Amino acid sequence: MKLKAFTSLVFIPVLFFFHACTEVANTEKPVNFVIIYLDDMGYGDLTQTGAIGYETPNLDQMASQGLLFTRYYAPQAVCSASRAGLLTGCYPNRIGFSGALSHASKTGISADEETLAEVLKKKGYATAIYGKWHLGVQDKFLPTRHGFDEFYGIPYSNDMWPYHPRGPGAFPDLPLFENETIVNPAVTPDDQKKFTTEFTERTISFIKKNAENPFFVYLAHPMPHVPLYVSEKFEGKSEQGLYGDVLMEIDWSVGQVIQTLKETGLEENTLVIFTSDNGPWLNYGNHAGTTGGLREGKGTSFEGGQRVPCLMYWKGIISPGTVNNNLIAGIDILPTLAEIANAPLPEKKIDGVNILPLIKGEDVEPPRKSFWYYYRRNSLEAVQDGYWKLVLPHPGRTYVGFEPGNDGQPGRVDENYPHEGGLYDLRRDPGERYNLIEYYPEMVEKLEKIAAEAREDLGDDLTENPGKNRREPGRVEQ
Repeated sequence: MKLKAFTSLVFIPVLFFFHACTEVANTEKPVNFVIIYLDDMGYGDLTQTGAIGYETPNLDQMASQGLLFTRYYAPQAVCSASRAGLLTGCYPNRIGFSGALSHASKTGISADEETLAEVLKKKGYATAIYGKWHLGVQDKFLPTRHGFDEFYGIPYSNDMWPYHPRGPGAFPDLPLFENETIVNPAVTPDDQKKFTTEFTERTISFIKKNAENPFFVYLAHPMPHVPLYVSEKFEGKSEQGLYGDVLMEIDWSVGQVIQTLKETGLEENTLVIFTSDNGPWLNYGNHAGTTGGLREGKGTSFEGGQRVPCLMYWKGIISPGTVNNNLIAGIDILPTLAEIANAPLPEKKIDGVNILPLIKGEDVEPPRKSFWYYYRRNSLEAVQDGYWKLVLPHPGRTYVGFEPGNDGQPGRVDENYPHEGGLYDLRRDPGERYNLIEYYPEMVEKLEKIAAEAREDLGDDLTENPGKNRREPGRVEQ
C-alpha cells in the first residue's frame, strides 16, 4: 500500500509536468489563420441574430464553441473598399479605394501597400485566396503580386457578366483565374453552381498540404451576392428559397473547413474568422438577406450597411459561447493577426487596432473607441464614439419607399436621397429610429470633434476638405 501511494504521488507531478510542457510547446507553434469572407450577408442572417427558414448547424456550433462579436463593422459598405480595408488594416479611402471596381477599372491595390498576406509572409506563412478578389483585375493587381502564393477564383463580383440585369453588353464574360492564368474565360451559370463547393475544396486541400507549416487562407465566397447559385446537394433544402439554400451550402463549407482542422490536428492552433464584406442588397428582395432590424442596407453608412455578423473560433483560446459587445471593425483584423504571428506591422500608417485581448476574453479597456463611416469617393457620412453615432447630412442611397425586386431582378432605390443629420444612441436604438440631436448637445460637440479629426486626416468631399494623409491607389498606364 505504501509503495502504491508513493507511486501515485510521483506520477501526478510527472503528468502535470508533461501537460505543462505540452502547453508551452503548443503556444510556441505558429498560429494558422482562416478568414471566411462572405459577400452581402446581412446582420440578421445568423441564427443568433434572428435568421429563420434555413438551418446553419455549423455556424451555430461555431458560435456556441467560439465568439460572436455583435458590433463588428465592415470597413465600408461596398465590395472593393471593404476588402481593401480588411487586407490592409486601413480605412479604404486612406489607400485610394472607394466603391466596387469593374472589369474596366484602371486602378487597384498599390504595390506600396502591404497586405495581410505580405505581413504574414515575413514570418514564413504559406498564403492562399480562393473565391473573389476585387482589388484590381490587371496582372499587377492580382493576389499573387500582393503576397498570396495561390489564387483560384474570380477577379470581381459574380454579377459582372453578360447575364447582369442591365442586359447584354453591360459586362463582358466573367473569367476564372488560376494564379495569373485565365483557366475559364467565360463562367456559366453551371460553373457558378459549383463555386461554393470548389472554393471550399481548394481551401481544404491547401490546409492539408500545409499541415506542417504556418498558413493563412482567405476563403472569399462570391455569395450570397446576386446572382445566387447553389449546388444540387442544397437546392430546394430551405424554407427561404434560393437565398436560404445558398446560406445552407455556405454553412456546409464552414463545417468542412473546421472538420479538416480537426482531422489534421490543427484545431487548437488555428484561428477561424467568419464575417461579411457589407450588409444585404435589400432591393433584391427574396434574393437578399436581412439586417435584423438595422436601418437601410448595402451601400449606406447606416447600421444595416456596415454592421455585419462576425464569428471567431480558436479552440483552447476562445471561451465557448462568448459574446462580445465591444466596437470592432474589419480594419482591426490585420494588426490582430500580426500580433498573434509576432509579425511586424506595415511601415505605412494603418487604422486598425489590436483586438487580441477581446478575443482572449480579457477584461480590458476597449481597444477601439471610435469609427469613421466613409462612403462614395470620399464622403464622411457618420462617426461613432462608444455607443453614440452622429449621422452627418449627406446625399445617399435609401431603400425606403420602393418595392423590392424578386428572383434575381432588383427593385428601385433612390441613390441621392437627402439624409438629414442625427444623433443616435446605438445601445438603446440600434435601428437608428430616434434622433436625439436636440437633447444631447455635449455629445454632438464631442462627435463633431471626431468628425473634424477625420476630415483633417482623410478629408471629406461633403465639406470640400482634401485631407492630409490619403495615399494613391495603384494605377495602370492609360
